[in-house]
Amino acid sequence: MHHHAYLWTGPKARFDDEALRRPPHPDPPPPGSRPELIERYRQVAAEFRTSDLPPLETAYWLVKPRSLVRGTWDEAKEVAAWFGEQLAEYAPRFASAADRDTARLARLVDAAAERLCAGADISYGYYLERPSYLSLALLTCSPNRTTPELPCPVA
Repeated sequence: MHHHAYLWTGPKARFDDEALRRPPHPDPPPPGSRPELIERYRQVAAEFRTSDLPPLETAYWLVKPRSLVRGTWDEAKEVAAWFGEQLAEYAPRFASAADRDTARLARLVDAAAERLCAGADISYGYYLERPSYLSLALLTCSPNRTTPELPCPVA
């Protein structure tokens, strides 16, 4: 078992484009569907796997390009430490003062290590100043517990 980390920051409006954050339906729209529906399906089918946008379901990070993996670790404590470093770096920009509380952030890191040891995935998001968003995801791999059929991005 090992763990992968992902980080995304960007405009909140782009993050809110949920169609590009979910895998395309296995079946295309039926013949005679509205042209805009067919075009949106084609766009999602073409872009979901290659887009850097965080997927709605955390495990689907595994189908994204390998270049989006920010790190891979064998030990849960190591990936949790990376998570803590990212929280410390971005915390001054968190829009909510409660989210900047260092004791709370330390508890999140400890909880992340425990959950990763148990084989769970972790996903956190924070509003940043300006209308920006930070997404952090930590995945357990080989195989992933929620979607074991998804391949490991570094295999």
